[in-house]
Amino acid sequence: MRRLVLLGLLGLGVNGCAVEPTDGPEQQEKPLCPELVISDLSRSPGQQLPVSTASSALRPASTAAQPVLVRFRSKAGMRSATALRQREDKLRQAGGRLKYHWPSLDAAALSLTPEAQARLAQDPDVLSITPDRPVHALGLPPSVPAALAAVPETPAAPSESTWAVRMTGANEVWDADGDGVFDSGAVTGSGITVCVIDSGIDRNHPELKVTYAGGKDFIDDDDNPEDKDASGAWGGGHGTHVAGTIVAQLGSGGQVDPNDATLSSNGMVGMAPGARLLVARVLDERGDGRTSDVIAALEWCGEMKANIVSLSLGSSTPDETEEKIFQELWDANILAVAASGNSGDLSPYTPMYPAAYSTVIAVGAVKPDMKHASYSQGGEHLSLVAPGTGVYSTYPRGNSPFANLVADGTFYKSRSLDYVPFEEYEGTLVDCGLGASMRSCLGASVACSGFVAYVDRGDIRFNEKVKNVRSQGARAVIIGNNDPADDDELGFTLGNSAEWPPVTAVTTTTAQLLRGQFGKTVRVGIRGGDYAYSTGTSMATPHVAGVAALVWSANPNLKNSDVRRILESTAKDLVDAEGSPDSAVGKDPVFGYGLVQALPAVEQALREAQNP
Repeated sequence: MRRLVLLGLLGLGVNGCAVEPTDGPEQQEKPLCPELVISDLSRSPGQQLPVSTASSALRPASTAAQPVLVRFRSKAGMRSATALRQREDKLRQAGGRLKYHWPSLDAAALSLTPEAQARLAQDPDVLSITPDRPVHALGLPPSVPAALAAVPETPAAPSESTWAVRMTGANEVWDADGDGVFDSGAVTGSGITVCVIDSGIDRNHPELKVTYAGGKDFIDDDDNPEDKDASGAWGGGHGTHVAGTIVAQLGSGGQVDPNDATLSSNGMVGMAPGARLLVARVLDERGDGRTSDVIAALEWCGEMKANIVSLSLGSSTPDETEEKIFQELWDANILAVAASGNSGDLSPYTPMYPAAYSTVIAVGAVKPDMKHASYSQGGEHLSLVAPGTGVYSTYPRGNSPFANLVADGTFYKSRSLDYVPFEEYEGTLVDCGLGASMRSCLGASVACSGFVAYVDRGDIRFNEKVKNVRSQGARAVIIGNNDPADDDELGFTLGNSAEWPPVTAVTTTTAQLLRGQFGKTVRVGIRGGDYAYSTGTSMATPHVAGVAALVWSANPNLKNSDVRRILESTAKDLVDAEGSPDSAVGKDPVFGYGLVQALPAVEQALREAQNP
């Protein structure tokens, strides 16, 4: 059985969703309600733009000031206040707008025109001038904000411990009896601080607000790392999803989609719910950022005494200044975990950075069946893999759409279609047949004042059906499936070319029941939930960060190198016969050391605590 899931920021598109045939009759009738005709738009107002992999907003014109990183030659005495001021004065005199200055790295971030760069490069104290390269969130690229895709459903009773948590065994560490309550004296990650460097979070999410211990926004330059744009609209939720995977709480649930019987009404729980959460926002609402902000965030995490930094972001090129700050963190006993990247199907052994630095744990992704996820990048630098496909976690409150369908006082399960608004409408249910014409609803009493249209699947595209019934006065639409084989995959799409009313899809069984409700009052709407499904090595990374927090919490005397050693030595060895010929017993470029496993890792940490 399969079910549809929301993909997170940079998730999969909807190209595989079911769409009706295009060869329908030409619509020649005049609309009964001209004022309700749906006009095609290039983009719905307020709709988030597709996330880019190289945002044009980050590419400066060749003659304009460009963001760069300047590295200086290390010299004795250059750490004094006077010497540092002289260095900063030199940068300003070159025409630069100074953004950051990192004395310990002998580096600075600023903006310079190409001409100014050429002049500054002649200075004997300047070692290099390189672009302040873009970095991006490492989920999979969506073509729509609320993309849909199908993943296998796991045969388990509803539980806050998601399939991903169970696959890693984290729940066996702090809830061995499975009663949904922390076991007495269990290891939960307490005493360990994890710093999530990402797109920011919804810090008031019920799963996160208890463990949230502070943050910094390097995009807006303030102390409120919320994932919002300048207008206050929420971004893609990438950082919120990552944070929840690590620290979401037991029994602190938000609004859950009631249409998904596999979900607990209490939401979900993270890998290390006792850990302390710090958040550094370095990615904007589109999932794009700059290396300089990542470096500044890493420095801040260190100053805030973080034990672990988690980065579900990266770039395809290395950067010497960035590599140096990771070395400084490693030397300061801080463990860094990063996503390996999502171009595995094209170039499986092309490294992404920071994951490929030797001082960083590189994390790839597996599917719910423990098979290699085709998008997951590998290589000799790959350390571990973790669940990455269809991972359920926290999302900015009220921003994950789900359908609400009530007829004659009874709630019916249904699925929202993509691009429909967060709206509800209550009215009389009218049979509009196939919705194949602008007169399809005339078998009942309809009026431009509004009704709910029921249409069957078939003959023409869904978007044409919706346009036809809307032109007759429909303010909401229910689409009934006609093929039981598709009941678990109602991946119907309208497209983003128009402003749609609320539209939901129902199974063949529910369609039969609704046909008995014609003439009665029904309510159709799209509401906002607090959780979503996302896919990518971005989603795999926080699982490893969470297990690292459990291991360190079990034995606080460990060094970061010890934690890494334990994670790798206790991982579950995987050999994938499907599409991964390079996988083999032992460390390999597809799975690294294997699937991260919380219980044996924690048990090893406890043994070492008893026998130091």
